[in-house]
Amino acid sequence: MNVDDELPVLEIEVTRTLIVAGAIASRDYQDVHHDPDVARQKGSPDIFMNILTTNGLVGRYVTDHFGPAAVLCKVAIRLGAPNYPGDTMVLTGRVEAIDGGTAVVRVTGDNGIGRHVTGTVTLTLPAGGTSAGGPS
Repeated sequence: MNVDDELPVLEIEVTRTLIVAGAIASRDYQDVHHDPDVARQKGSPDIFMNILTTNGLVGRYVTDHFGPAAVLCKVAIRLGAPNYPGDTMVLTGRVEAIDGGTAVVRVTGDNGIGRHVTGTVTLTLPAGGTSAGGPS
């Protein structure tokens, strides 16, 4: 692993089931994440993904690349354009910094209407750790 290494792109289909299941799993019962009629009444064209689901998907993206021995220390994200059902979120990442066994990865996620998420993930790897792409 080196600074400026890019992670492979991950495309995630944003389904109604993913949005609702993510909200339920994170105990976010806000109606805009499961009730299309209420979401529309509140000005949204449909239900939309909550930040906790996005946070989990960003973490998954990084650990899928670095493997099960990677430990997420910090996931710091900011949301932009909502993820609505029927769209695709495309995650990309780049290693920004390495300090011993700790790495910082910048992650972005775009959908059909713009940038959904930006952030950084700080993780530790075991000594001599490898990524899914091979030895570091």
